[in-house]
Amino acid sequence: MATGADHGLRRIVWKKITDTIIADCRKSEVWKILILDAFTTKLLSSCCKMSDLMSEKITIVENLDKNREPVPEMNAIYFMSPTAKCVDALIGDFKSKPKYKAAYVYFTDYLPDDLFNNMKMYCGKYIRVCKELNMSFMPQEAQVFTCDNPGAFWSIYSPKSQDKKKTLEKLADQLVSVCATLDEYPGVRYKKDSNLDNAKTLAELVDNKLARYYELDDSGKKKEKTQAQVLILERDFDPISPILHELTYQAMAYDLVDIQNDTYNYKSKDGAEKQALLNEDDMLWVKLRHRHIAEVSAEIPKLVKEISASKKQPDGKITISNLAQMMKKMPSFRRQLTEKTVHLQLAEDCMQCYSNNVEKLCKAEQDLAVGSDVEGVKVKDPMRTLLPVLLHQYSTYDKIRAVLLYIFSVSGTTDENLSKLIQHVKIEDERDFILNWKELGVPIITSPTFFFSRKTVRRDRSQEEKYNLSRWTPVIKDVIEDAVENKLDIKEWPHQSESPAVWNGSGAVSARQKHKASAQDERRSGSRLIIFILGGISFSEMRCAYEVTQSVKSCEVIIGSSHILTPKSLLDNIKALSKGPMENFTIDERSNA
Repeated sequence: MATGADHGLRRIVWKKITDTIIADCRKSEVWKILILDAFTTKLLSSCCKMSDLMSEKITIVENLDKNREPVPEMNAIYFMSPTAKCVDALIGDFKSKPKYKAAYVYFTDYLPDDLFNNMKMYCGKYIRVCKELNMSFMPQEAQVFTCDNPGAFWSIYSPKSQDKKKTLEKLADQLVSVCATLDEYPGVRYKKDSNLDNAKTLAELVDNKLARYYELDDSGKKKEKTQAQVLILERDFDPISPILHELTYQAMAYDLVDIQNDTYNYKSKDGAEKQALLNEDDMLWVKLRHRHIAEVSAEIPKLVKEISASKKQPDGKITISNLAQMMKKMPSFRRQLTEKTVHLQLAEDCMQCYSNNVEKLCKAEQDLAVGSDVEGVKVKDPMRTLLPVLLHQYSTYDKIRAVLLYIFSVSGTTDENLSKLIQHVKIEDERDFILNWKELGVPIITSPTFFFSRKTVRRDRSQEEKYNLSRWTPVIKDVIEDAVENKLDIKEWPHQSESPAVWNGSGAVSARQKHKASAQDERRSGSRLIIFILGGISFSEMRCAYEVTQSVKSCEVIIGSSHILTPKSLLDNIKALSKGPMENFTIDERSNA
């Protein structure tokens, strides 16, 4: 298997590709060329390696958008998105002088009739296979998917957007393709929102598209609902988690270290530039990514010492320099040590940032987010918590994050008070970092006569707290646990469609299950909860999906969004909401998001 993860979305996606594209390849012993667009390149890279393709007699992988040398004696496999641009590129390869012997064409999603007819007219005689895979999402991790569309944030929330409806339609198609790939026909629910109706609109679209997709199954019968449920909610349900400084390894690294396209760039002790890919092929990353940085910092040197001991190396202080020497002396252990060295360096980078600034910030942030201090005493005057942050030499982004946490903690502030805060942070010309949150339905400005409370009853997690500077738990964890326990309020979470029996909200077990000794436990066995957050997901929210799956075991939680957020990318996206679409190209967005 190509991926480091031996389960989850990446494996499922690779299996589907294997059962279609690769299975067709195996029917012929001839070597082939694989041609991909930008989306399918990322999709394939997420779930397989070049060696996997080579073993299936795919000798070359080429970019659909670039000029390619003709190889008329070879067959070409096209795996691409169903767009006019991709179809035109395919037609261009065969219209005058064919570049390849024949074409095997696979689309990620439904191909519109007009594009199909064009393709058939100009190069139909060269096409041996044409299939739609219905797989238009990105399997980011074992339990995380994205729609690979950071631009959806602007399209949905900007008052200047002209394509909100089109964007929601596309996201609905992609969410349906997630369900289809998982072979699930779920019930659909959404979080009722007094300010926005995007979640309701998306829920309606998803439900209608699912009904059409599953109208007839392979046997000609209507497919029944499976043991799955989709929950759709807006980003405003929890504005705190995406901007808080997180101290778990993955979230902290992506926040504090410059990681682009999941690639960590670092310098070895000899000054050489190095790169490491942070994905599920790195099993140490999978093991450590959701752990607190304190545990990670203690764990990695311990692992290195175990390797040292196995080669009878003398114990001593573990440093990058020592590791470099060990690697030269022990070639057979080079790969293992490289893995450990990467994470030792990354953890050191995180701890360096933490020691410099983040540690002092975290106490104020946690007090504002939780509403009480370490002793459990309620924060009576949030402004007194905020002021030391504003007076310290923190970065502008860190100060903006603290100001927002203050505003969220008091459910909006006055215009006069906000102006003073903006002067403190010195962003008079960039007020949009703060004011534009209103486009997400988050209250920023209130009047003395109007009080808006967005406080929801939270689960008591005081017994779970291990670290004083990590007391906040993302709201999505409460939502997931309430959903799994059938405790979601039906008024707050209306059913868009009938849910399967295991999600009927009553907690009851069907009478037909009486003969089973453990029906209460077994009724959820193999069930899935699919969460979709409009407006992006944070790494801390991704972690919650794994934590609940691990604790519940009988229900797998899959979480996804249009893209993954870092605090900086979210603030940049918020600021850009008041700009036109052409102005957004300068916004610094993480391309892995």
